[in-house]
Amino acid sequence: MESGPAIFAGTAFVLFGAALLLWTAARLRLRVPVAHGVSPVASAVLSLLFGIVALSGGIWCLGYA
Repeated sequence: MESGPAIFAGTAFVLFGAALLLWTAARLRLRVPVAHGVSPVASAVLSLLFGIVALSGGIWCLGYA
């Protein structure tokens, strides 16, 4: 019974992390800003960093499910 919430959280984190990484990659490939009103380099780096963290956290959750 305890693995149900871990599977749900892991899936949510993996989907969010993967979507954020794909969206950021698409924005960078099209050479459009990742976030408006922020440094382009800082917004791209932070977006990639949070995407990797979310993806890693989701994989970690699924590993313990």
